[in-house]
Amino acid sequence: MATLSDIGVSALINILSAFAFLLAFALLRIQPINDRVYFPKWYINGARTSPRSSRNFVGKFVNLNFKTYFTFLNWMPQAMRMSESEIINHAGLDSAVFLRIYILGLKIFVPIAVIALLLLIPVNVSNGTLSFLKKELVTSEIDKLSISNVRPKSIRFFIHIGLEYLFTFWTCFMLYKEYDYVASMRLNFLASQQRRAEQFTVVVRNVPHISGRSTSDSIDHFFQTNHPDHYLCHQAVYNANKFAKLARKRDRLQNWLDYNQLKFERHPDKRPTSKTGFLGLWGARVDSIEYYKKQIKELDRRMTMERQKIIKDTKSILPVAFVSFKSRWGAAVCAQTQQSKNPTLWLTNWAPEPRDIYWRNLAIPFVSLSIRKLVISLLVFALVFFYMIPIAFVQSLANLEGLERVAPFLRPVIELKFIKSFLQGFLPGLALKIFLYILPTVLMIMSKIEGHIALSTLERKAAAKYYFFMLVNVFLGSIVTGTAFEQLDAFLHQSPTQIPRTIGVSIPMKATFFITYIMIDGWAGIAGEILRLKPLVIFHLKNMFLVKTERDREKAMDPGSVDFPETLPSLQLYFLLGLVYAVVTPILLPFILIFFALAYLVYRHQIINVYNQQYESAAAFWPQVHSRIIASLLISQLLLMGLLSTKKAANSTPLLVILPILTLSFHKYCKNRFEPAFRKYPLEEAKAKDSADQSSESDLKAYLADAYLHPIFQSFEEEQEEMVEVRVDKHQTHIASPPSEPSSTSPSNYVHHPPSPPQYVHRPPSPPQYVYHSSPPHYEYDQSSPAHYVYAAPPSPPRYIYHHHEEH
Repeated sequence: MATLSDIGVSALINILSAFAFLLAFALLRIQPINDRVYFPKWYINGARTSPRSSRNFVGKFVNLNFKTYFTFLNWMPQAMRMSESEIINHAGLDSAVFLRIYILGLKIFVPIAVIALLLLIPVNVSNGTLSFLKKELVTSEIDKLSISNVRPKSIRFFIHIGLEYLFTFWTCFMLYKEYDYVASMRLNFLASQQRRAEQFTVVVRNVPHISGRSTSDSIDHFFQTNHPDHYLCHQAVYNANKFAKLARKRDRLQNWLDYNQLKFERHPDKRPTSKTGFLGLWGARVDSIEYYKKQIKELDRRMTMERQKIIKDTKSILPVAFVSFKSRWGAAVCAQTQQSKNPTLWLTNWAPEPRDIYWRNLAIPFVSLSIRKLVISLLVFALVFFYMIPIAFVQSLANLEGLERVAPFLRPVIELKFIKSFLQGFLPGLALKIFLYILPTVLMIMSKIEGHIALSTLERKAAAKYYFFMLVNVFLGSIVTGTAFEQLDAFLHQSPTQIPRTIGVSIPMKATFFITYIMIDGWAGIAGEILRLKPLVIFHLKNMFLVKTERDREKAMDPGSVDFPETLPSLQLYFLLGLVYAVVTPILLPFILIFFALAYLVYRHQIINVYNQQYESAAAFWPQVHSRIIASLLISQLLLMGLLSTKKAANSTPLLVILPILTLSFHKYCKNRFEPAFRKYPLEEAKAKDSADQSSESDLKAYLADAYLHPIFQSFEEEQEEMVEVRVDKHQTHIASPPSEPSSTSPSNYVHHPPSPPQYVHRPPSPPQYVYHSSPPHYEYDQSSPAHYVYAAPPSPPRYIYHHHEEH
């Protein structure tokens, strides 16, 4: 059992580690060579340029302005300068609401910590029951500050029960206010958005096969019949996984071609050459530029053939489509109603925004989704119990006194003072952190296998699995296995009737392990997050060995985004620990408060300067956050009831029975009151938006035509000099193509398909295209300071620029 001395060693190691990480970050961020690592968000927004371009040779790598070294901590006030509304405009609602979770943690636990420390610690310390049990149980000084130190049948348990009621009511009050506020933020955010493709589009799955009709004709006929006044067009979905592989290969070849062309421009007297064998180590030496041009030309031919094969082969068309409507109201009615008397056919839901779609899963047959979910559920269940083995090993490190009784031959090594303090105070939390490192990636792969079609949904499902894992293994598993190791000798030498009493006393004793875990994960881990050591090393390695073009440099920058599958469950674990131990061992609360404050500051900086979110879900994850904090309240109440039952507190324990019932009633009320704002779109809001947006049908059709075209098709189009446009009326498809090529039919309603390689033939001019341009960034950087935010003008509304294609 870790002592105060062991906790002190752990605290010293983690405080020094956190300080070293923060100091290293403060110095590294002001160096010009690291600018793209620590400020990639501003590069992506176009509001920052490289400071290396206007400096001398040494100044390109090292900051020679020594005044900035005396203000290297100014990132802290700068991170707090941007208001919440400015963060929403700059980084999106998801990022702003994510930060509110840390604010919610501080609002809940600051008053709880003050009351618990002032009232409960004196009550616990002054009773001294553990002094009579120290020969039977492994205890430490911290346990004397917990409820374990209160004598059985003591009247003091009424104070613990009263505070449990108080803490529950305070937590529910703050949860209600926050849910109300976040729901209002979401509705205001959706109401303030300009015209977006997902506002008019639903995704339709499990389209039935009708004999004599193509999938596209079936979709067109169904929606023309059932939504005649609002149906506009649809985008068929193709199984383009093979085409995607060719597109990735072409991208690599194009990168090599760009590199060799730049190399030739710098040294025009010598054309670059390379060998055609494996990794350029052997084979015939050829002209690199001509070689890659030839390779790209051949690949373009193969891609064109594959594209034509996809379009003509009816088996490539999936029973999935993105259906667009003339109004938001029409889309809302379709997305939120049952379309067929058979509830397994024509399944409709709101389409994710185009960048949120996980295209690969659209090819999964709908009938296999239930089987996939069942298999993954069984695998997650098995994984949870498989991880009990390393968790038990970690607990054996945390409880050396209990282990010595079983393996006395380890005593000479364990009894060395520094080794013992290191093993008990630092190593258990570090070992647990290492064991958990790969788990989020594994759970994300499992969620992808389940078949979800939106990245946001994938991340929420992976977060749910990780939370279940953290609850069972990290929290309950640490208590159970820790108890077994600690009290092993007592279990073997006492009557079975005494075992429940031993477990009840031992539960609060795990606070020492969780304190070490909070310091490693919540202090040093968060400080390591802002340092970005892994992205820093990878960026410079890529810059040295792989970066050949400016496009490579942009990819090497890779700012990433908030890691919701890992961060949200970890956050919810801290809520669980704080609520469980607020009454049991309140000395743990200050460690949690330091975590919430430091993490809020760090993630605020990262969201402003680093992260570039892949998608915007408008805070769709908040109902899960609320539900898991409610679950933490219920767990804390049930554990306190079990703990008091071992203390023979028969007079006071029944008073807790009503508390879980009240908590569940509160949760049900919040679910009915606020959750519909996160699941459905009010028709009233949709109608109001339609009235304010007077767009013509032709403009809307042009805007939605290729909004949900597969991104590899779009990238292929961008590589070409011209675009082939496919138009579909109710009965027939016409493709603008050279006269010598036969016209091919497509099951798409109004879509753009990737063109074949450019040919020098006469083509009729294509009609006008309206291209969406997003508004400029709201905030700009002052180049004179490493991170000074300048507020720019409000964004202009979306503009649609007329593009005219000339004849070839």
